[in-house]
Amino acid sequence: MTLIYAHRGANREAAENTRSAFDKSLTYAIDGMETDVQLSLDEIALLWHDADLHKVGLPGKRIDDFNHVQLQTMNFAAHFSAAAPSASLMTLQEFLDAYRSKCRLLLEIKNRNWEPVFRHELKMRQTLAMAGHSTSSDLIISSFNLASLVYAHHCAPLFPLVYNLEPEQNLAHLEQVLLQQPFLHGYCLPIQSLTSEWVTLLRAHGKCIAVYTCNSEAQIKHALALGVDILISDVPQIALQLRGQ
Repeated sequence: MTLIYAHRGANREAAENTRSAFDKSLTYAIDGMETDVQLSLDEIALLWHDADLHKVGLPGKRIDDFNHVQLQTMNFAAHFSAAAPSASLMTLQEFLDAYRSKCRLLLEIKNRNWEPVFRHELKMRQTLAMAGHSTSSDLIISSFNLASLVYAHHCAPLFPLVYNLEPEQNLAHLEQVLLQQPFLHGYCLPIQSLTSEWVTLLRAHGKCIAVYTCNSEAQIKHALALGVDILISDVPQIALQLRGQ
């Protein structure tokens, strides 16, 4: 059965990657939640997706320009609604403590090209340490940065790791990575790349198949028809309804 994951929580009903969004997503019968991990200036693992802080009125500034205490003074729900309760960033540890026992989790490590490699590696080591080097697919780490996943595999050889593919990466790229990096637990494909040919290839290699971000009925039905393992959606309640049909 295809598992339905809420993308950054119920992000159309509350500010993404905040406790309110995660709690709201749990009012539906979701199977899991996806979130994003970045590091503050003082190397605290926090949940935030964007490359900058334009949503809090700081365009051109990034998470790693501020320490954790400074970030706690910012309202990360203001961009969603002026009436929304103020929300600070959750730490990764707070997120794991609050939700690990409630549903499956997918942690996407956001490694930026301006960061030195040692911060990429630190971010991965911190996440693995907090995850407890689990070998269960109930908690998966993913990244668009293949080198980071290779590093994670060296740190925790049995941990389930998923490679996120960009829309411009083609089937030839997938075939190459399948041959060169057999340790990968699975692949997360953009919905526009999802075809039966991709699914057949990944199934032949015994890989988990996730797909992002399925928001229209057509996209959700397409992913369900091809039998993906994980469907990531901004509208998990609709995906659940369609899966039930």
